[in-house]
Amino acid sequence: MAIPSNKSKDIEQLLDTESLILYGRTRKSSILRDVCVACGKPAAEFKDELSKKEYTISGMCQACQDGIFDVV
Repeated sequence: MAIPSNKSKDIEQLLDTESLILYGRTRKSSILRDVCVACGKPAAEFKDELSKKEYTISGMCQACQDGIFDVV
């Protein structure tokens, strides 16, 4: 089980509201269950430590991170 990164109460509330609207689930609950907040698939394998750390911040699996952050 991954541990969500610490955020202020206000930021946590904002992120939960946004993720509920966009994906139907909260970032924190997704991270605690090791699933992706965006696609809902298991989030267990990451290509490096930075991507693993990003998961604890954003709640996005490797595939969703690649879709958002990778530059062509």
